[in-house]
Amino acid sequence: MRTLDFSPLYRSVVGFDRLAALLDAAAKSEATTGWPPYNIESTGEDAYRIELAVAGFKSDELSIEVKEGLLTVTGRKTANDDDAARTYLHRGLAERNFERRFQLADYVVVTDAKLEDGLLSIALKRELPEAMKPRRIEIATGAPNGLIEGQSAA
Repeated sequence: MRTLDFSPLYRSVVGFDRLAALLDAAAKSEATTGWPPYNIESTGEDAYRIELAVAGFKSDELSIEVKEGLLTVTGRKTANDDDAARTYLHRGLAERNFERRFQLADYVVVTDAKLEDGLLSIALKRELPEAMKPRRIEIATGAPNGLIEGQSAA
């Protein structure tokens, strides 16, 4: 695996500690198994959807947790007594446990999750606090001779 040296970046930026930590974590992360496969889709200006292919999992075998900007989707298969009675000639459906993590940007929240036709769909939305939203500032103008606009020089 190729390692990247981010030290020149750290010397020239101030206040980007979280970004630097994310870059370090991404560079050091272990290779993932690639299972279950997933899509990340932009569904609007500040809306996103993550879809995971979780065929064979029931909703009570899946959990979704968000903690400190990290979305974790976990699948834990329960023991099935019916499998002992079956004889498989080929078993191609993966029914193994998994844990998939997604780093969320600031102010991105999970708004909905549903399991349909073997796809777990997680809806996300960026919700900026009121203080972070752009606002228009009116500029007051002064009238000539020190008069306030709307007053007369009676």
